[in-house]
Amino acid sequence: MSDSGSKIPLQRIDAYRWLIPQSYQPKMCVSGIVYADDALIEQIRQDNSLQQVANVATLPGIVGYSLAMPDIHWGYGFPVGGVAATDAETGVISPGGIGFDINCGVRLLATDLSYQEVKGKADRLADELFQRLPSGVGGKGMRSLSERELREVMVRGAAWAVEQGYGFPEDLEVAEEGGCLAGANPDTVSATAIQRGVNQLGSLGAGNHFCEVQVVDHIYDEEAAQALGLYRQGQVVTTIHCGSRGFGHQVADDFIRIAEVRIAKEHIEIVDKQLAYLPLRSQEAKAYLGAMAAAANFAWANRQLLMHGVRQAFSRVFGRQARPAEMPLVYDVCHNIAKMEEYRIDGQLRRVCVHRKGATRAFPAGHPAVPEKYRAVGQPVLIPGDMGRYSFVLVGAPGSMEQSFGTTCHGAGRQRSRTAAKKAISSKDLMAQLEAKGITVRVHSKGLLAEEAPLAYKDAEQVVRVVHNAGLARLVVRLRPIIVVKG
Repeated sequence: MSDSGSKIPLQRIDAYRWLIPQSYQPKMCVSGIVYADDALIEQIRQDNSLQQVANVATLPGIVGYSLAMPDIHWGYGFPVGGVAATDAETGVISPGGIGFDINCGVRLLATDLSYQEVKGKADRLADELFQRLPSGVGGKGMRSLSERELREVMVRGAAWAVEQGYGFPEDLEVAEEGGCLAGANPDTVSATAIQRGVNQLGSLGAGNHFCEVQVVDHIYDEEAAQALGLYRQGQVVTTIHCGSRGFGHQVADDFIRIAEVRIAKEHIEIVDKQLAYLPLRSQEAKAYLGAMAAAANFAWANRQLLMHGVRQAFSRVFGRQARPAEMPLVYDVCHNIAKMEEYRIDGQLRRVCVHRKGATRAFPAGHPAVPEKYRAVGQPVLIPGDMGRYSFVLVGAPGSMEQSFGTTCHGAGRQRSRTAAKKAISSKDLMAQLEAKGITVRVHSKGLLAEEAPLAYKDAEQVVRVVHNAGLARLVVRLRPIIVVKG
């Protein structure tokens, strides 16, 4: 790891915010703000992510601040955990600033089961989930598509999956954007992306993607927990974390190259090639937004199929009906996305393109984009931790609109690379540690399990405490893993 982060001149704003002054780098158009406590900021200084916050501040048309959430770590162009808003008329969009796994996201499914009911059948449930949820690098999904079907998925997202029998209309009411981002244009998606996508719908993939069966371990906010259907300690829930697979990766790859070509052709000097951008008013940017929305909709359909598989597994093992009454979707939230939104900036209402790279939308109570059933408490925010500790459910808070373009963190955040994690612990030892904690594991490749070891991640509880105390989101419940299924 580089120590360049230690050379960044951070100025403390308060207990949870740090300023990178605009004067640090000549091309910075705005200052940077990093959300972290004292312990996290020392971890964050260990890699190049702070330099990336400063680099993002050089994007043409950026407004407010270049922001970093407490789960920040080094990424492609933008840091993972990076947030930036650019003016809709004069600004740009950076495909690398959205990332390769477009609309990677988290979906939380509740049940009426208790830990005591599940504990004795954990092995059987783990086997059912592993069998029903395809995983692994390049793995095929639950449903192979014709090109015509894939085009429908690109335009309609989760609604297509529901109409095909993979869920219910009620599911769409509690997904961000209703499980479908407007403006998708399949004509802007390459033949290579289509070829990669036709066989991958309904698959977990690999890396940090997973399905976890978890237990409500602690309730911080009774009123909000009740509103979300997380009504008691010991209640069993399931979290699905995955995205747009090779399809979204190819869309990102295609348009990063297009942006690089345009930058080179126009002889534009940028501080980092990975920040190659497209002016929002250009035809290339409009094409990217159309393709990005198509990939986002693929991801929503992907998680919808996976949730169908989870419901079927629980139904098989516990005799529950695979319907929302017994296993309701709590919410589906996405990260790695760009959206056109309006915010009051310097006293003026402005339309901006919000890049959320490894960052989660967190709209507060009363916001019209929050599902009606949750509007009194705020939008659910789902923060996965690591497979050996905790995950968290929060709700958006008013501070997100005032400070961070309606945004909060998206996970624990890496503190060690995959290579470093594998050197620190063997997959065999990790399996033994997890089993000792009562966590049942099913993994497609045991050799790669160590890459996702808890020691590779920051403590998610530390991360969510920062956003809670900074007023970006409010803690509701803590979840403890009991079954982990990975690719």
